[in-house]
Amino acid sequence: MTSTGTKSSYMERSQRTLCRNPFLSIKFFVFCHGFLQLSQLLVSGYLKSSISTIERRYGLSSQTSGLLASFNEVGNTLLIVFISYFGSRVHRPRFIGCGAILVSLAGFLMSLPHFITGPYKYDQSVASMFSNTTDLCQPGVQESQGNISDAGCTPHAARENHEVLLVMFIAQALLGIGGVPIQPFGISYIDDFASERNSPLYLGILFSVTVIGPGVAFMLGSAMLRFYVDIDKVTGGEVQLTNKDPRWVGAWWLGFLVAASLVALSAVPYFFFPREMPKEVASGKESDSKKSEDVLSQLRSRSEHVQNLSLTKFIKHFPLVLLRNVRHPVYLLVVLAQVNLSAMVAGLATFMGKFLERQFSLTASLANMIIGAVNIPGAMVGIVVGGAILKRFQMSLRQCSAMCVLGMFLCLVLAFPLLFLGCPTQKVAGVTYSESSEFGHHALECNLQCNCPEKAYNPICGSNAIEYISPCSAGCRDVNIDADNNSVLNYTNCSCISDNGLMGFARPGTCGTGCSHLFLPFVILSCLAGILASTSHTPSFMLILRSIQPEDKSFAVGIQFMLLRVLAWMPGPVLYGSAIDTTCILWEKKCDRKAACIYYDNNLFRQRYLGLQFFFEVGTFLCFVTVYVILRRQEREASNAAGTKVDPEKEKLAGNSLKSPESKV
Repeated sequence: MTSTGTKSSYMERSQRTLCRNPFLSIKFFVFCHGFLQLSQLLVSGYLKSSISTIERRYGLSSQTSGLLASFNEVGNTLLIVFISYFGSRVHRPRFIGCGAILVSLAGFLMSLPHFITGPYKYDQSVASMFSNTTDLCQPGVQESQGNISDAGCTPHAARENHEVLLVMFIAQALLGIGGVPIQPFGISYIDDFASERNSPLYLGILFSVTVIGPGVAFMLGSAMLRFYVDIDKVTGGEVQLTNKDPRWVGAWWLGFLVAASLVALSAVPYFFFPREMPKEVASGKESDSKKSEDVLSQLRSRSEHVQNLSLTKFIKHFPLVLLRNVRHPVYLLVVLAQVNLSAMVAGLATFMGKFLERQFSLTASLANMIIGAVNIPGAMVGIVVGGAILKRFQMSLRQCSAMCVLGMFLCLVLAFPLLFLGCPTQKVAGVTYSESSEFGHHALECNLQCNCPEKAYNPICGSNAIEYISPCSAGCRDVNIDADNNSVLNYTNCSCISDNGLMGFARPGTCGTGCSHLFLPFVILSCLAGILASTSHTPSFMLILRSIQPEDKSFAVGIQFMLLRVLAWMPGPVLYGSAIDTTCILWEKKCDRKAACIYYDNNLFRQRYLGLQFFFEVGTFLCFVTVYVILRRQEREASNAAGTKVDPEKEKLAGNSLKSPESKV
């Protein structure tokens, strides 16, 4: 009686301690980890939402910005292999906290270029604090005096651009390294100390956060890019641009400060969690209570077993497991299908905002809002629907592959029309349109006496519906100003614009692509295609988990993610960026070097950008078809060998394996 009373009082004290100390609660750990993962995704996802703005601000090509976007995978890939080895040997919460601090530092570093460079300079028609010159047609004024395009082309300015890129690439590498321990250590810690009943629920919550995170990042980008880039350096009255102007650069750096601050805040609790905590007891479960009493001894014995494997043996063992799994046709083909899908997603996530801006004349803010509020939630719906169908019908391996084939086929059917839903390139005098083919860029007879600088970019739309790259190139000599906010109303006395035999006028800004009626059908079709492609997410994971040997499961998943990084997430954005650069028809010039692209051939842009997407979708579809054929043949061979149909008991067992917590994704 005494021992029983002592034991019960001990358990009561333990429960009271758990209630008082939140750092001994796995539920509190799940909350902290969800907040950290969301903050981490804000840092990594925010770059993709502001990539076109950073290109414009620092004169980067799409290939360079694509390399920048994928560079965080370099540090991640180099270290991720060793996580499965060191996972049981270290204080996991502290490692997660240190990784979060690195991610936070990377976020602050990403915003640093804004503070080490001077204010953003753009060509303008009205004298301002940046310059007392204009880009109007000024006969008799030498080119170097009449425009601010050449201002600031000093050796320091050229060096400054290299410094900006170096800082950003270092920040991306740190972001990748810092992110390595966060998800694997967090998931294993939860799996070790959560009850078997609650573990799938907690992991499902974390998985939903990883899906929601990029959407929140794009919404953050939409909000931040509404502010002018130099909001901290100039007052509103000194800015002559609106966010609809193609020269507008939003406050891209502000979102990094917000996201990095959130990561720093979320890192603090991890330094207070213990290395090992009492296993959670599910309500009404005595078995969990018994397990909780000896969980520490189990963990110690497990750690000792893993530590018997030296690092040398681990490195030698890894290639053997890799080869064993890669030789498995179903595993290899499913991973290749996921590589195709991931490469497509990597390119779409990085440059979809830029594509919408160029094709449909959207602002960067609106493009980000569409992606964050429509496309990403659509993909999340597809993943949930795919998982729900899988659970409802308890599918076999062959049925899983059939579901993947059907989803990708319907995705292809909806994605094909997107190749034709777009806008033609606007008519730009001297660039895409010329009344006489003998004239090159900007060299129009009507503006020869204006001495227009070749580097000017201040687009205007003439009353003849033709765009000119600057008021000077249109031969405009006068400008009407709104006295209230110092903004340009229109340009007059333009020698290159003919209006009923008289010199016409122009309004500031581009003429646009003029096909806004196609925007809604494009968004609807792309969203539906994304939903259908996402339905294959969970079934494809099930194909991997249930087609390999149980002892290789954790290794195989690690290899899968490593291959996705090396073959998809790293090269994907660079490949898309290079394809986009080939469609440029006029590059901006900064200090005698090629900078950002000013005008694209919209038809080529659409064909190559969406053509790459379609190519990867076809590759995914063919891989899944091959998997289906292999599984169907294996099923028939098994039936013939047994001399009967597939054993219904085996089918039942295969269906039940979906219910086990180990198979949950």
